[in-house]
Amino acid sequence: MRAYVLLFVALLALPAAAQDLLIPMDDAQADHLRAYGAVYVALDRGLDVDWLLNVRGGSFVVPAEADLQTELRARGVSFERVNGTQAVADAESPAANTSVVRLEKAPTIAVYAPDQTLPWDDAVLLALTYAEVPYETIYDADVLAGRLGEFDWVHLHHEDFSGQYGKFFSAYGATAWYQQQQQEAEASARAFGFAKVSQLKLAVAQAIRQYVVEGGFLFAMCSGADTFDLALAAAGLDIVPAEIDGDGQTPGVRGMLDYSGTLAFQDFHPELNVMEYEHADIDDPPPPALRNPLTDYFTLFEFSARWDPVPTMLTQNHVASVRGFMGQTTAFQPEMIKPGVVVLAKSPTTDAVRYLYGPAGQGFFAFYGGHDPEDYQHYVGDPPTDLSLHRNSPGYRLILNNVLFPAAKKQPQKT
Repeated sequence: MRAYVLLFVALLALPAAAQDLLIPMDDAQADHLRAYGAVYVALDRGLDVDWLLNVRGGSFVVPAEADLQTELRARGVSFERVNGTQAVADAESPAANTSVVRLEKAPTIAVYAPDQTLPWDDAVLLALTYAEVPYETIYDADVLAGRLGEFDWVHLHHEDFSGQYGKFFSAYGATAWYQQQQQEAEASARAFGFAKVSQLKLAVAQAIRQYVVEGGFLFAMCSGADTFDLALAAAGLDIVPAEIDGDGQTPGVRGMLDYSGTLAFQDFHPELNVMEYEHADIDDPPPPALRNPLTDYFTLFEFSARWDPVPTMLTQNHVASVRGFMGQTTAFQPEMIKPGVVVLAKSPTTDAVRYLYGPAGQGFFAFYGGHDPEDYQHYVGDPPTDLSLHRNSPGYRLILNNVLFPAAKKQPQKT
């Protein structure tokens, strides 16, 4: 009889010991990118999700619901049965640099991009599409109509907020697609009551900045990051070459920028030459001798999971070093980063900053250099990246960390 009782007690204990699912994010994970989408699904269904910071690459604990297990299998996402209570308790142990963040809601996501944008035009769109995370595309009319407040997270597609059409004049100014883009942008500016495209884009940038200050989260890559701050700093000035907008630049404008309203950068200067494929001297690409996809990489900083949960969330990964990749804005000059902005990753060879974040009012922003983490030097017209071939991409994981960040229960930064 005693043996039967012990067996019965043991059987009762089995479900309690494996009542949850661990989605590992270390090398045991078959598809890191779709794992984020699975977590989004769990949140969208109202399930509790715990993000175990610095535990096996930033793993997740979710309830062992049958429908969720089916979802994980359908997405090809690896999972293990665990005692979730114990896993959380272990991660909260003060003996290790680990911690737990409860994810509370599925964030509403917007991508600021023109209507003709295709998913492979932008790494974030590729990541969202592959991970099957829903988003809405918005553009100038939505921003100026005050719709930003509907979203928890906004990504800036590779927009040129300075009104210079990506500084493509020298290479593509004679092409039909460039000229059509310019005509459509000028017509749009007039429709909104602005004399020039640069004025329309400034108004949009100012509205997005206000969204962040009021509690939103902004993410931008490549030229979307530096042209955003460039537009804000050049408010009321003309930095656009006459070849683009038909009139002259403000005399002495390089020394007249106002950095008080920018998010991340200060003390930078605009590139005024229409033939130069740069917007400002914020960009810090590797020198030509170091532009080698086999040797170019950047290192993620390690933060205290307990005391600095925000940068820890944004840098969760299964590796400490990430392969570098180029873009119109590849990296950021360290001396031009504002005080209070946190550097998340930099190149160990050039000291160039590849990834940063900072607070602005009640909200946050994160800027990530480069165009496509799995296409070292992407060119206009290149074929799209197939993320099914890069399911475990550390560079793309950094993007998706940002997507989940607004789902976290807000915690004050303690250092």
